Amino acid sequence: MEFTMGGRLEVRITPADVGKRVSVRRRSTGGGSGAEFTDTVGVLTSWNDGVVAITRKTGESVRILESSLVAGKVVPAAPARRRGPAASFAELAAVTARAWQPVESEPLGEWRLRAAGGFTRRANSALPLGDPGLPLGEAFGRVEQWYGERGLPPYIQTATGAEGTQETLCAELERHGWRREVSAEVRIAALAPVGDLDADVSAVRLTREPDAAWLSRYQRFSTPGPHVPRVLGSGPSVWFAAVGGGGAGTEASGAGAGSGGGEPPAAIGRCVVDGRWAGFMAVEVAPEHRRRGLATAVMAALARRALDEGASAAWLQVEEDNEGARALYDGMGFATHHRYHHFRPA
Repeated sequence: MEFTMGGRLEVRITPADVGKRVSVRRRSTGGGSGAEFTDTVGVLTSWNDGVVAITRKTGESVRILESSLVAGKVVPAAPARRRGPAASFAELAAVTARAWQPVESEPLGEWRLRAAGGFTRRANSALPLGDPGLPLGEAFGRVEQWYGERGLPPYIQTATGAEGTQETLCAELERHGWRREVSAEVRIAALAPVGDLDADVSAVRLTREPDAAWLSRYQRFSTPGPHVPRVLGSGPSVWFAAVGGGGAGTEASGAGAGSGGGEPPAAIGRCVVDGRWAGFMAVEVAPEHRRRGLATAVMAALARRALDEGASAAWLQVEEDNEGARALYDGMGFATHHRYHHFRPA
């Protein structure tokens, strides 16, 4: 990282640069010949009372004493992606929201309050895309009130790490006592290579609705309620995949297809086709069936169906601590576009 200008280190940022992407170097030990330095890149989210706050693309907030700065400059947004489809944060935020819709929704200005009986944070969190029409402190309070009326914990979903994401909002949430509870990556890739994966898809069954066996394999709830299939079935064009278990047949497209019971499948998945995008969710494999290529087969079968419907780009979400899934998706060509976070009052 280059900071020198004419042979000197300079701090060339000021409080007027709040909201811009910056790169800074700070002294991390005492001065003198033994001094060590630490570099930080991210969005400058505040500069108050001698403390500089920078939010990294991971969502981590770093607080730095102004007196420890030895260099700093404004830097351009991260360079455009070199592989995979071009995509803006605004486009992906809308597509991912349509693929996982709540049972109940209410506007708060340009924000959207969403609830689904507590089934997943994504369907039970405020989506703050735009202006809430209130000062932020009041908007945060309204979010707490709305979820409290429904007996649900209040969450606000934010994003970091791409042009147009919400590092400043993350900093405001922390300033008001909210804390980041979980983070995940939004990854994108070209769809055709996923469909071209070397996988035996002959045993993959595709249906328009999840049957009882599919739901018994899905691990995101303890007791299924009516809100679960409503959320899972939401989206422009939804497909469910299963390997083994469930009823007979290879494919169904009508309402009620695959509604029988049976043994839990060895592997499942879900895909939502929305224009050029195919979103992959709920890809799970039973522990005793792992490392047999079943997740790859599910992804390939769903991708081929999405290609048939005209999609060309793929997206998915993976939590940062899911190393197995991250490795699988690395091999399929998925790369991180941005990260999203769920904030909850401390």
